[in-house]
Amino acid sequence: MANIAKIVFIGAGSMSFGMSTYRDMFNSKVLAGSTLVLVDSNAEALARMAGLAERMNRELGAGMIIEHTTDRRSALDGASMVINAVAIDRARLWQLDFEIPRKHGIRHTLGENGGPGGLFFTMRTLPLIFDFVRDMEELCPNALFVNYSNPESRIVLALGKYSRIKAMGLCHGIFMARGDICQILGRIWHDLELWGAGLNHFQWVLGVRDRWTGEDLYPKLRELEKTYDPSHCPLTRKMLRAFGYWPTCSDDHFGEYVAFGYEGGEHGYDFAADARDRDELKATIEAILAGGPLPHEWHEGPGERTDVVADGLINNRHHYLESAIVYNQGVIPNLPPDLAVEVPVTVDAAGFHPVSQGPLPDACAKLLLQQASVQQLAVEAAVHASKELALQALLVDPVINSTDAAVKLLDELWEINRPYIRKCV
Repeated sequence: MANIAKIVFIGAGSMSFGMSTYRDMFNSKVLAGSTLVLVDSNAEALARMAGLAERMNRELGAGMIIEHTTDRRSALDGASMVINAVAIDRARLWQLDFEIPRKHGIRHTLGENGGPGGLFFTMRTLPLIFDFVRDMEELCPNALFVNYSNPESRIVLALGKYSRIKAMGLCHGIFMARGDICQILGRIWHDLELWGAGLNHFQWVLGVRDRWTGEDLYPKLRELEKTYDPSHCPLTRKMLRAFGYWPTCSDDHFGEYVAFGYEGGEHGYDFAADARDRDELKATIEAILAGGPLPHEWHEGPGERTDVVADGLINNRHHYLESAIVYNQGVIPNLPPDLAVEVPVTVDAAGFHPVSQGPLPDACAKLLLQQASVQQLAVEAAVHASKELALQALLVDPVINSTDAAVKLLDELWEINRPYIRKCV
């Protein structure tokens, strides 16, 4: 008999992460009887996504109880699991995070998890996250906080250091790496098993094996890569040749963390395409709410593995997850303990349990150590609302190529983000 639990989804008005979570939750029956409480400050977006949740829950037979509210505290009271997918004015501020540094001569790729953009995502997001977890410490201190918001590594690091709440992040980056490697090997998705360890968006794939035979496929990958289409993941493959291991999860994602990342492309995020996709998704959802059919692909999972974590936690079923972001504390022994790392985990009723694969290869660890210092300083800048620490975080960052540019972009982006920057501790 399944346990009955309360799962709270903060930021449920988000159509993109909302859909991923819904595909997880409603294509599974393992959470039948549990209550899913949807929370968002945008009442209109919340009502839309609540209507979609009720339709999918009913039509896909998930058997959950759906509630929604703009009152976060009433939702959190007695929760077993809290899912977070919030972003503050995401597209507009992210675009400024990218364009303003570039105006001052900074060459970067996405401006989201590393470089100046990563710093200001951290500065404006952490105060809101700490509002959530302070409420959790009072109302549901034993609940698991599952984070999808970026910058994942910095959020999990901050909570590991400054909160009593158990927190982990989920990201599909390792699956992106699996897809890229499958292309080179000419293998199908489910044939491969990857083992990775490192930072979010910059894991090192330590093992590539045939899922059915256990064969080590790294020798074949290294050989076939030499003659494969040179336009496929060129920067990632340079790293493979130099360090011996494949880094996740794409040229532009891991390129945020290194001085030469711009070689993976300086195009930035495609904000125009994102806006078009959101408009199309909104139109699809509104058509469904008006009585139209659910798209066939919505009947298929998984999305972000939310249901797997919830099933393990609530029903005490033991699950293995290829990757999750956790507070290090020795899981990767040659990276600092006060750092968020991405490694495999198992989940059950006792929570999540990181799987250590021992130390990273020395050169791989040394490349990550530079980024570790950036993330630690950025978190301190955000939790203390310190412009002085923010400048130090910029000057440690390998993406920054000019002290003058650092000062100028800091002043400009600080004023834009001032409404959201405040002390967290």
